[in-house]
Amino acid sequence: MSVREHLEGIFREQEDLDLTSGGIVKPLFYLSIPLIITNVLQTAYNVVDTAWLGRYGTTEVAAISFAFPLIFLLISFAMGLSVAGSVLVAQYVGANREGEAEYAASQTVAFSMLASIAIGLAGYPFVDDVLRLFDAEPEIIAAAAEYLRIYALGLVFVFGFFMFISLMRGYGDTVTPMLIMFVTVVINVILDPLLIFGVGPFPEMGIAGASLATIFSRAITLAIGLWIMLRGHRGVRIRLSQMVPDPSYGLKLLRIGLPASFEGSSRALTITLLLFVVATFSEPVIAGYGIGTRVLSVIVLPAIALSQGVETMTGQNIGAGEVDRAAETNRIAGWTLFLVLTAAGLLTTLVAEPVVSIFTTDPAVVDVGSSFLYYVAPTFGLFGAMYAHLGGFRGVGMTMTAAGVVIVAFGLVQFPFAWYASSEWGPTGIWLSFAVSHFVGATVAIGLFRRGTWRSKGVAGVARRRGPPVDVDAESTVEGDSADDD
Repeated sequence: MSVREHLEGIFREQEDLDLTSGGIVKPLFYLSIPLIITNVLQTAYNVVDTAWLGRYGTTEVAAISFAFPLIFLLISFAMGLSVAGSVLVAQYVGANREGEAEYAASQTVAFSMLASIAIGLAGYPFVDDVLRLFDAEPEIIAAAAEYLRIYALGLVFVFGFFMFISLMRGYGDTVTPMLIMFVTVVINVILDPLLIFGVGPFPEMGIAGASLATIFSRAITLAIGLWIMLRGHRGVRIRLSQMVPDPSYGLKLLRIGLPASFEGSSRALTITLLLFVVATFSEPVIAGYGIGTRVLSVIVLPAIALSQGVETMTGQNIGAGEVDRAAETNRIAGWTLFLVLTAAGLLTTLVAEPVVSIFTTDPAVVDVGSSFLYYVAPTFGLFGAMYAHLGGFRGVGMTMTAAGVVIVAFGLVQFPFAWYASSEWGPTGIWLSFAVSHFVGATVAIGLFRRGTWRSKGVAGVARRRGPPVDVDAESTVEGDSADDD
């Protein structure tokens, strides 16, 4: 069988996938496995940049470390708008309201591009001022600013690509974005050394070359994504006539999307704030913390991917009026992640020292990193159960609730606990803060889900959608949306 025939077979199976009837396990994992691969490929983007810049110079590697937190905040906002579009599209697809789904997708594309252009142009003049807040060496700040200025001007391509992935997910297609993400990584891998070092006809651009390679590869893949959506052959369809910005729809996207942005950024912000606590200890503790959180980030990938799959299935089932099926999807995903990640966590504690030794040969760092895993790894399953239910909240449109759970678990519990406990028990107090936050997050998320507020909200949304379909060519606003948060 040729590669083309194999890919066509994958696509045909994807099109036959029914998210609102039949079994739950197969469609849920069929959605989630490509999402895991997509997330891994996204991580590869950063690894490739760091690897090539590491060969170019130490200053450039340090500059990337300072640029990344700002980039992550921008990406979090992009992901928020994308989640809003994905939720609306999933609910309309589940309700068999293709016209509204197309309108939601078209408006999401329009507002994502407008927002990215506005943010990029507004942020461009202040790049240097923001970076100076880190109080790093001038040459590092200069290099980071060079990277970020190019990134700001090309932000529309970054936002646009995340928007494409989310809209495709809302329709239930996660294979196509995975393949296009792979193309993106390949282009970036090829362009990075050419532009950084100046190979052949290309000039030597250093860190600016890495930024330009990223933006160019995103632009190419966004063009492919827009072509796919304009044709409408892969589920998602956008129409130029429906991309005229509708202010009321823009407010709806912000109302759903901003809490999702807070959810994404607050977790990373907490990890960053914990550095202030960790920095009060010795260098081996700092290094061990870095390795421990890196291992944790690997565990986060399947949890977030399955959470996104739950989000899509919940949205489509709410739209179809299958509220009990949406609840069962969350229950299955929650238990699956809890059991699988708990087993993975317990296994990690048994091989903690060999795992940490992959990253370092320093016995002191190995000891600290292993200690981190002994306390944190057994609670991986709690983290997974929490994120599975957060996907359910997002699928209903309760993005504020999902964000609230994350803020409570990591902002109000983990950071204060780490600050106090570290003064009493040393680094062990920091490791315990992870375990405590995972327990609190899982307990709160599951407790809120079992209260059933999301169920009444979903039923109300379904009732509103049972009216006559809206002619989106004649009216600019789609009525009967259930994705407004409490």
